[in-house]
Amino acid sequence: MKAFTREDTPVTLEGDGVDLRLQEAGGGMSVAFIHLPQGTDLAPALKGLEGDLCPCPHWGYLLKGRIRMRTASGEQVYEAGQAYYWGPGHAPEALEDSDFVEFSPTEEFIAVIDHVKAQAG
Repeated sequence: MKAFTREDTPVTLEGDGVDLRLQEAGGGMSVAFIHLPQGTDLAPALKGLEGDLCPCPHWGYLLKGRIRMRTASGEQVYEAGQAYYWGPGHAPEALEDSDFVEFSPTEEFIAVIDHVKAQAG
């Protein structure tokens, strides 16, 4: 078994204050340490994916901040101290500077990250 820290996890995506660090955790899952500055809206970067939303499921814990999660059926706000499951079909927006740790299927999440990078490029 291995333990993971933010500092030991490679940066996978960064820019405009966004910091996403991703590490394979085993069993086809990865752990991500994510920082989104207030005002970050990932919806534009998800355009072109099915429903223009993230198709990858995530299980995680919000360490700091507030995130508005928009889905095809509505939206919900998550706050620091809450654990979550975000099913396929979501787009996050940081209402405050936010830090969270999440676990996701590796291949699915890397495909989303590659799409976001292509949108930014």
